[in-house]
Amino acid sequence: MATAADITAMRRAITLAARGLGSTSPNPVVGCVITDAAGATAGEGFHQRAGGPHAEVHALREAGGRARGGTAYVTLEPCDHTGRTGPCAQALLEAGISRVVYAVGDPDPRAAGGGATLRQAGVGVEQGLLAEEAEEGNAAWLTSVRLGRPHVLWKYAATLDGRVAAADATSRWITSPEARADVHRLRAEADAVVVGSGTARADDPHLAVRALDGATQPLRVVVDTEATAVRPGARVLDDAAPTLVAVAEGAPAGHLPETAVLRLPRAATGPGLDVGALLTALHTRGVRSVLLEGGPTLAGAFVAAGAVDKVVGYLAPVLLGAGPAALADAGISTLSQALRLEVTETVRIGPDLRVTAVPAPARKGN
Repeated sequence: MATAADITAMRRAITLAARGLGSTSPNPVVGCVITDAAGATAGEGFHQRAGGPHAEVHALREAGGRARGGTAYVTLEPCDHTGRTGPCAQALLEAGISRVVYAVGDPDPRAAGGGATLRQAGVGVEQGLLAEEAEEGNAAWLTSVRLGRPHVLWKYAATLDGRVAAADATSRWITSPEARADVHRLRAEADAVVVGSGTARADDPHLAVRALDGATQPLRVVVDTEATAVRPGARVLDDAAPTLVAVAEGAPAGHLPETAVLRLPRAATGPGLDVGALLTALHTRGVRSVLLEGGPTLAGAFVAAGAVDKVVGYLAPVLLGAGPAALADAGISTLSQALRLEVTETVRIGPDLRVTAVPAPARKGN
């Protein structure tokens, strides 16, 4: 049974792992805490960037000789393969660690097996401590490995009556400066930011991260089926961050930089592009997390495709009474088909409310 000290150490490891959000892709975020034989913290570390040392290595370097006979708390099963870095299971063995506690088993068959290697060498190994918390922090990478597509977070800003713009299409600004600054944090944690042609036409968005020092700029993606919304000189085509414009096969796109054009099949039903094909193409390019910032139509297409893993809504204390709703047609025609969500967090952001939710498990009778 886990002790209070075990829980404290693992929760610290989860906090450390979060520091790598936005900089480790296509690798996972991982945190590690090393305690010495007496149970005192000897070293800490987190995976900082793809290709760099893993969390365990950083923690072991800080712990030095105090690691011998100690315990390693890791948010993900120590890897058992040699890639750009050596296997962490072996590093733990060489350091003389006597016990390893990890939260989540590694679902990647190329790297899994560290737990078994450690056990065979006589190390005490325990799995599952705070697994749910660790999974939440590593949701993007885990989704990509398990489903073979990026994790999708749909973000929207709306009034309390669910409008994302007024009847005359004005939408700047529904939410506060504080909420808009928080969105830049979400961008900095994502590998790609995706919008649709409606947003591109109405706002000429830039989609780059601002006011966050050292942030890795995400890939900017515009879903522009007919190649008519993004024109030469659009802000999204500048050199602040890489850009892809997803267009239909056969759409005339000679006015766009050739390297920025991503041709995809059209959706089998309805307008637009095939959402699954888009996510597959992004995953192939190393994208493990997508921030969907598109308007109601694109959001509806993603919901209809079953491709929304998390929702973050910024709700302003404003009423409009008319104007487009946050979500357009999502293929839901009756209440029994509704996508039920489970609220995981509610936070005040300036005068606004940020609500975070994930799809709830299907209920019997639905």
